[in-house]
Amino acid sequence: MLHSAVDDIEPRTGTLDQLRRAVPARRARKRQAAVGMAAAALFIGTAIPALVHVSQSGGTDPNTAMAGQSSQAQGGTGQSPDKGGDTGAGKGTGSTSVKPGRQPGKPGGKGRPGGGSTGSTGGANPSSTLSAGEVPRCKSAQLGSATGTAVAPDSAGVVYGTFRVVNVSTGACTVAGAGTVTPTAVGAADRTRISAVRHAAGDAATGLPDPTQEVTGLVLQPGSAYEEKFAFVPSASCPTTGGGGTTTGSATGGASPDPTPSATGGSADSAGSGGTTTQLMSGDSTAGGSVQITHTAEGGSPAASATVPGECAGTVYYTGVLAGS
Repeated sequence: MLHSAVDDIEPRTGTLDQLRRAVPARRARKRQAAVGMAAAALFIGTAIPALVHVSQSGGTDPNTAMAGQSSQAQGGTGQSPDKGGDTGAGKGTGSTSVKPGRQPGKPGGKGRPGGGSTGSTGGANPSSTLSAGEVPRCKSAQLGSATGTAVAPDSAGVVYGTFRVVNVSTGACTVAGAGTVTPTAVGAADRTRISAVRHAAGDAATGLPDPTQEVTGLVLQPGSAYEEKFAFVPSASCPTTGGGGTTTGSATGGASPDPTPSATGGSADSAGSGGTTTQLMSGDSTAGGSVQITHTAEGGSPAASATVPGECAGTVYYTGVLAGS
């Protein structure tokens, strides 16, 4: 019955040819799908471990493989700040990436390679690119043009001054000490009442620089200078010299006015009753005295002096080495 039911059914014309084409095509599509799935599985299997490795190792190193291009674009050479010399990912040996407007090897910012200062190169600046330990100490022949100056007393009577010493050689040297300061009494000045002490914070020489400004081991470039300042604080005035006759001068040692005639208009020889005789005055004057202050560099020369006139007793306060202007 089944055979008789389908005896009249026949395929359309060209059906066999269509099957011959369709079956191989379907098999090819199945093969392509299987190959694609295998490739996708292989990619996922290799990508996931790489991502896990990058996430674990890139926590402290800002120049990881995934951030390589970002690090290159910031003007560096693809080097890690921690590893100094490892090139960035995807770069060949010696290749660099420079941000527009920057030169290769230009010092970077804070905390980046090349960011350190190279030091001052000014010609007359007492400081140097070399440290004091790398420069020999100044010899006497290297120092010269020493000068000493003193200015007028201030309102408190204190006289301030400056000693200046120049490096006259062609090479840098290190000033390692302040040298010596020696006061000398001249004229009526009393040498037993004149002394010299190092300046300290809170002493009577308030106009001197704070001791924290003093320099130890100053590198002196050729043609530059260092300074040492001083102050003379007087403790007593100079003595007076007296002439003949009765002294009726003032408390400051000066003489009183000219003799006053008698109230009656008589001469000094006629001393009548109730008359006043003339007082003979002495020609008192202040004795001439001064203090000469001498500074000698550490090596024994050069030396320079400054004179404080009209002073006979007091204390000289002096600083250590100061960088010259």
